Amino acid sequence: MTDAPVKVLLADDQVLVRAGFRVLLDVEDDIEVVGEAATGAEAVELCRAHRPDVVLMDIRMPVLDGIEATRRIAATAGLDSVHVLILTTYDTDAYVFDALEAGASGFLLKDAGPAELLHAIRVVAAGEALLAPKITRRLIAQITASRAAHQVAEDRLGVLTQREREVLALVGIGLSNAEIAAELSLSPATAKTHVSRAMIKLGARDRAQLVVIAYQTGLVDPVTSPKR
Repeated sequence: MTDAPVKVLLADDQVLVRAGFRVLLDVEDDIEVVGEAATGAEAVELCRAHRPDVVLMDIRMPVLDGIEATRRIAATAGLDSVHVLILTTYDTDAYVFDALEAGASGFLLKDAGPAELLHAIRVVAAGEALLAPKITRRLIAQITASRAAHQVAEDRLGVLTQREREVLALVGIGLSNAEIAAELSLSPATAKTHVSRAMIKLGARDRAQLVVIAYQTGLVDPVTSPKR
């Protein structure tokens, strides 16, 4: 018995962009395009209808932008297994951080190559976050500079044990569970347990939101965090 293919919804207001993605994805045996949306509102409705595993979500769309569409998908009962992968142009989309807060599982550059796109879809479908550290640092550094997030850091992180704080910091700089285990001399299963507990205690929907919290609270410094 083979695993079911990853169901993907394409959400972009440009027909040619959607067509290009579909051509690339349709030839993959483990990926199935289940719908196309030209607006954020259509994306939300198609998610309810098809319950895709991954939504490739553009930010700038008419009727409802990608951020609000992501927020509505994340807040809709029964769509917990839908993972949103934001498409960004990097230099101009300062809204990516807001999209992650809204519930996105990561983001992908629009100029990414075919192999990167396929990898991103499979990673996000598996429940992991796709957050390129160099892009995350740049975006979050710009936004947290104008926010008072650090003032509530101790209150928000107070529910975590010291080990869970250490794990959260490593999640924040982009380490996988296996890498966290190696860094802290833990078993991969123990590292995964600490990540799961941190998510529950902090009310994070997924791993991507843990990254956001790590930066928001100052646990990870976007300027000095190690480049990985």
